[in-house]
Amino acid sequence: MTKPPLTESHGLHGTQPATTAHIAAAAVPGASVPAPSPLLAIKAELRAAMNGVAATRIRQSGMDYKLTFGVELPRLQAIAAEFAPDAHLAQALWHEDIRECRILATMLYPTDSFSEDIAEVWTESIQMKQAELAQYLVMNLLCKQPYASTKAFEWMASERPVHQLLGFLLIGRLLMQGCQLSPSAEDEFLDQAAAIHTTHLALHKAVQNALLRFADTGSQRAAEAQQILSTLFLAKS
Repeated sequence: MTKPPLTESHGLHGTQPATTAHIAAAAVPGASVPAPSPLLAIKAELRAAMNGVAATRIRQSGMDYKLTFGVELPRLQAIAAEFAPDAHLAQALWHEDIRECRILATMLYPTDSFSEDIAEVWTESIQMKQAELAQYLVMNLLCKQPYASTKAFEWMASERPVHQLLGFLLIGRLLMQGCQLSPSAEDEFLDQAAAIHTTHLALHKAVQNALLRFADTGSQRAAEAQQILSTLFLAKS
């Protein structure tokens, strides 16, 4: 019986389609198969780890990517652990319009070389429907940068909702890490939080979380944060 041709679905079970290199190696005794590039190796691992149910759920939630494999965080962390931090690899992953590749990019970019210019380029390419990606970018890279607080306040004051999202996610993360705001920074933060009127659930949650983090710092202005929180709850209802 003739065997059916291999398709991409075979990759779900860890079997990769035969490549020209594999065929050539099989034809020549003792020949070795060239190692795939890190990018190709990662994409092969993602295909092998694909979760169709999770991928469908992610697409139905409105996340806007060309492709998603539905791979969950623990597996992504395991894949990232197989590779040394590498700026070129991270940039290549970021330029793939694939959910998991972009999340892995935030895990593999060397923290100490993620410049403000690169941060601007990356954040410009995030869409509001990719709030999950914004969270990983903040958690894995942005909150560890010396320019983090400057960018947080700049983005909170932006007219772009996705930049506002990044700004409030970032200030919330910095407050959780023990960052203390100066009196003038407290003024600006509370003013920006009070000025947010949005129908975007992710932004609403980011503002709410940042206010809760601020209230937990013990600031004398915690009551003001609680008042803004009350207004947010009323607006949501």
